[in-house]
Parts: sequence; C-alpha cells; structure tokens
Amino acid sequence: MNKKYDYLIVGSGLFGSTCARLLTDKGYKVLVIEKRNHIGGNVYTEKIDDIDVHVYGSHIFHTSNEEVWSFVNRFAKFNNFINSPLANYHGEIYNLPFNMNTFVRLWPDVKSEEDAKRHIEQEKLEYGIKENPKNLEEQAVMLVGTTIFKKLIKEYTEKQWNKKCTELPPFIIKRLPLRFTFDNNYFNDIYQGIPIDGYTRMISNMLEGIDVSLGVDFLKNRDLYSSIADHIIYTGPIDEFYDYKYGILEYRSLVFKTKSLDIKSFQNNAVVNYTSHEVPYTRIIEHKFFNDKNQNTTIISEEYPDDWSIGKERFYTVNDEKNNSLYKQYLELAKKENNLFFGGRLGMYNYFDMDDTIAAAFELVKNISR
Repeated sequence: MNKKYDYLIVGSGLFGSTCARLLTDKGYKVLVIEKRNHIGGNVYTEKIDDIDVHVYGSHIFHTSNEEVWSFVNRFAKFNNFINSPLANYHGEIYNLPFNMNTFVRLWPDVKSEEDAKRHIEQEKLEYGIKENPKNLEEQAVMLVGTTIFKKLIKEYTEKQWNKKCTELPPFIIKRLPLRFTFDNNYFNDIYQGIPIDGYTRMISNMLEGIDVSLGVDFLKNRDLYSSIADHIIYTGPIDEFYDYKYGILEYRSLVFKTKSLDIKSFQNNAVVNYTSHEVPYTRIIEHKFFNDKNQNTTIISEEYPDDWSIGKERFYTVNDEKNNSLYKQYLELAKKENNLFFGGRLGMYNYFDMDDTIAAAFELVKNISR
C-alpha cells in the first residue's frame, strides 16, 4: 500500500465520518478504515422489507445546535419524528417522559401541576430524602417521588445495569426529563427527526469522494496503516489501543432479538419500555414507526441488557469514579502521542448523544487543523 494520506481515520461512525468530511472539505487527503463490514458504526440502518431497521438500537437525532443541524442536513433530509416512548409496567401503560399524562394516570386526584408536585413532595418526605443523594435511588426519589421510582425506574434501571439502584451513582439519572405539562415529546431540543432514507445513506453521503476500506482491523495491521498517513484519528476503545496496559474500562452491552412479523403493527409506537423484572428485555423497538411506513408487515427488536466482556459490542460507558480514573491514565498516554488523536464514544470513554458526537468532531478538527 503506497498511497499517502494526510489523515487516516479509524472508524466510520458519526465521529469518524464527520472528521473525514470536514478534513476533506479543507483539502486534506483522507482514508477511512472500518473494522465492521459496513459504514456508520452504531447508527447503521439496514433496509429490510422497505423498513429501515436500526440494527444497534434506536437512534433519534435531536439537537439545539444550529451548526450541527445545518451540517447533518447537508447529507440527509429529516422527517418530523417526535420521540414519544411509552412504559409498560405489568400491562399498565404510561407516557414518557414523566409529564402530566403520566401523573394523572398514576394519581387519579391530580388535576393540575400543583397537585402533581404535592404528591411528589409528600413521597419525598415519607421516604426521608436528603439534600445530597448518595445513590441513584435517592436521586430518583428526589426528582419524582417513590411511586414513579418503583413503577417506572427501579426495576428497569436494575435490568439495564445489573446492579441495585442503591449501588449506582446518582449522576446516571440526573438528566431525567420531567415536565408539568401534557407534552409527550421526550426531548427538549429545537430540532428532531430521523433521516428519511436511513442513517446509512446519510453516512454514505458524508463519505462521498473519500476512500473507505471495510473489514480492516487497525490494531492487527497497525504498522502497515500507520505508515500511510501523516496523522491518525482513532475512534476505537482507548484502552484496547494501549493493550489494556492499566486495566480494562467497563461497559454495558446489549443483545438485540429482531423479528419480522406478518401483522400491520405490534405495539403502534416506535419505542415501548418494559419496566418490570418479569420481562427480561428493557424495551421493544418497532422500526417502521420511525419513518411512518404503511407496510402490511412489521419488524420489532427486543433489547436485552448484557454484561460486557472483551469480544462483545460496547454500548454504555460505566463512568463511575473507578473507570473515570482509569480513563485519565490512558488519556495521559494519549497526550504524549504525536499526530495521533482519540475521539468518539470509545476513544473518549463517554456516552455522547449524536449531536454531541458531531460537535466533538468539529472541535477536534478545528484544533488539529490549526
């Protein structure tokens, strides 16, 4: 391989593809290599029976960042999808995020915002909540009271993390959406939607005119690929890059069981969370509802939390004190590198929303292209 590039980008997910586009637009010669046999990382969508299936779980784009929204609209036309998930607790159906529709369903005497707040405050007092919550359970009760915590948070969260809520840090749930209006829109951002032609097409458009090689494991071919570019942007796991020198960063993984069903609809909604322990999966995604399709068949994916180990897909970073401290040790190694930059969810060991991923790529390119 004799072709010389200015930048080698390892990974074709949102972060890597955004960097590739921005650098190419600046006149640099870029090569993107991807370990998987497809582009797009975890936002990859596969068209099955004319339905865009979110292979690695649901991805709903939302942002209030004008620059990010303008950027993605260069490569895709977005629909007007509004994320309005439901929660199923032993067959009882509740609206998410927690809002007045949820409160009146839980507490029949609630008619107003004041009524809902009164219930929550009373439950906090009965629980004996303290000002500085020490774990996720205390944080959740402080935000929404015990009724919502027990029905819609506790068992769901314990399935997700395979730990009791009293063993989880409070920051996990601090961003929990809560509103006292009859509004089922999960996000508060100005812009929201899903690419009409799927995320894979969007990434493909982003990478147009850029050299891309699939099925290439950079770490197994490090010497070969490191020699063909002046700079490297690495979006894989930072601890794996350094052969786990200081130890292994923890993640939670997921297993998806996807089924094609010969019916018009299974749940009449894109996302339904199953919040009790009696159901082993955390949610079911019905993919056709992301793009309002009218097919006579449907495709669903059951999402099962899974303990992560090397060889499994990494989904959720475990940003507790232990892992953050370990990541900082790897970050110190990374700072000593010349012309090697780490980015993305795995390279920066942080769980990003999609718009934050793109914004982080903007920031990296701005810094390194100086």
